[in-house]
Amino acid sequence: MDNIFILWSYIIFGICLIFPIFHIFNSLTSLRKKPYYQKSEIKLSEKPLTILVPCYNEESIIKTTILGVGGLNYKNYQYILINDGSSDHTFDIMEEMLDLEIHKIKPNNGDLVFSTVKGIYRSKKDPRIVVIDKFNGGKADSLNAGITYADNDLVITLDADSILDEKALQVINRAFEDPNLIAAGGTVNVLQGRRLRNGTLKPTLKVKSIVKLQIAEYFRGFFIYKASLATVDALSIISGAFGIFKKDILIKVGGYRKTVGEDIDITLKVQQYKSKKTGLKVAYIPEAICYTEVPETWKGLYNQRIRWQKAFMDCTVLYLKELLYTIFKSPLSFFFLVDAIFVGVFCSFLTVISLLTILFFLGNSKVVLIYAVITLVINLVYNMVGFVISYYYQNRFSYREFLKILFILFFDIFFFRVFLLYCTISGTVQYFINKEGWNKVARTGRQYHIEQEGKFF
Repeated sequence: MDNIFILWSYIIFGICLIFPIFHIFNSLTSLRKKPYYQKSEIKLSEKPLTILVPCYNEESIIKTTILGVGGLNYKNYQYILINDGSSDHTFDIMEEMLDLEIHKIKPNNGDLVFSTVKGIYRSKKDPRIVVIDKFNGGKADSLNAGITYADNDLVITLDADSILDEKALQVINRAFEDPNLIAAGGTVNVLQGRRLRNGTLKPTLKVKSIVKLQIAEYFRGFFIYKASLATVDALSIISGAFGIFKKDILIKVGGYRKTVGEDIDITLKVQQYKSKKTGLKVAYIPEAICYTEVPETWKGLYNQRIRWQKAFMDCTVLYLKELLYTIFKSPLSFFFLVDAIFVGVFCSFLTVISLLTILFFLGNSKVVLIYAVITLVINLVYNMVGFVISYYYQNRFSYREFLKILFILFFDIFFFRVFLLYCTISGTVQYFINKEGWNKVARTGRQYHIEQEGKFF
């Protein structure tokens, strides 16, 4: 009986290894293919874009958000800040920095539902910047309001703590030359892991350890995992921090649903729409980059990951029936259910239970050691590949920071992965106890717009 249990644990463990190995090779292979939007150097006319930024109690970051608009190497855009009933000085700062005046604008569609708008304003300093001041309704509600008042057919959604790279809109402009592309996600990098050098944001590891670990996590999450899923048409999450959508598609799918995970939900709704049409595409554009603030405390990071896990479980429950029906027909359904749900969630529980059983009840420390060594090797390779691919996308660190990278690789394996495993298990359990909990992460309060190289810590 003991041998049968150990055999099954080996089988489960083997299944869990297949997908990371697949994503490593798939992401590396994708680097060999030059994307269509980079094959031509012909200068294109700028498509009109609308950028939506929901804001709720963002007084500590909103100055950086607004000043970040000035760094965009693009002219033909509309930038809409949606003040979602903030109870702090968010709107006051907007008013002071932008010199707002009342803006008479009619909604471009009446299909989406959102909380009452108190007023709409336009900046006297830059008429492209619009502020929607509304009663509180949540992030999804704010995005629906922004979509309704957006002038342009291409909509970009950002978090208030996200700053677009100066080349991001130009990349998006080229990518959406493909008329069949209806939605895409860009790359999200850690804002704290950037320093302003000669007017350009450059990567650095002169940050807190908790931020270093998240830098590595974002590298592997986007450059390996999302890149791999996108190549097999299985992208299930366009990050809420940075997504690009055709406006008419967002309206056709009913806009954003009020949930703790509006980014997963809207991606799955768009994917459902795509599956019923022929030739439409949902893509990942790694060259389109934004920088977002990450938690700098373990409590803040824990709250964020619990929210993410609740969001994931909420969408799993909502879409489970349809995903099961199409598991062998749709790559998205297969990878969502097998890779994300079975391996990512269910096997998290199985791993903990199996290892504790083998170690304390069967007394077989050899099996546990084998697990540990193989896991260590795979995770080490996964991390290293994340940094290698990030180098390809201009995340080039100095030789002096090499030791810091080694620290990240090993500390991630021996501590951070355990922490994330705990968050996965805890968040899953908490979802079924209280799925409404939002766990909003407090901003760091750092003044990025006035920080300079060498003056951070």
